[in-house]
Amino acid sequence: MISLFMTFSGSTGERRVRPDEVASVAELVGSIPDMTEALLFTPLEQSVDHPYKADGTGPAFALQLRFPDLFACEAAMDRGGVLASLATGAGLSGLTGLDVAHQVMLTRPFPVDVAEHPAGTTTPCSYLVHYPGPAEDMNAWNLHYLKHHPSIMRTFPNVRQIEIYTRIDWVDRLPSRRVEHMQRNKLVFDSPQALAHALGSDVIKHMRADFVKFPPFAGGNKHFPMLTRVVAARS
Repeated sequence: MISLFMTFSGSTGERRVRPDEVASVAELVGSIPDMTEALLFTPLEQSVDHPYKADGTGPAFALQLRFPDLFACEAAMDRGGVLASLATGAGLSGLTGLDVAHQVMLTRPFPVDVAEHPAGTTTPCSYLVHYPGPAEDMNAWNLHYLKHHPSIMRTFPNVRQIEIYTRIDWVDRLPSRRVEHMQRNKLVFDSPQALAHALGSDVIKHMRADFVKFPPFAGGNKHFPMLTRVVAARS
């Protein structure tokens, strides 16, 4: 499975996209041919405690679009399509003028104990993490990370999804800025409070113990909790 990430960031970190504009984006991306699912990410309405609050508020808006293969994803990134329009704001004041970046990556899902959200869940929360890189040896980095880190992530209380994204080569004609982070990952929880509870548990100590064993890399990492809206493709 292929994931396209698009992030919309302001210089001050204070820009917010209105709910009606988020709904407009949901309508637009739902029409993209061969897109199987879209995830729309917006900043939390109220801050919660987590170990990396110093990383800031994150982007004003972000997208993760799933495609069955690379060719379907590349076709969606041609000139004149929905994504090319979104990359320049799509006529929405909340998106216009933001710094827009995009990256296509391979999706690597990992098991969790219970994937379903409880009935009545209204504000699922994703913890978006990226490592700009580079690593001294990408193969050694990926071998270690994929073998050790997801099994620790699985022990977070009530984690509903674990995905890790690794680099691939792709072509596109989008007007937005291409980025090539060496890795991204995402954890999904039932709410911002559930995320804060999980990241306040002792599991974070095991994550940090593994972190110090990572093969050498530069660039640090960034962690952003984001409210998450799921948009199914329109058949």
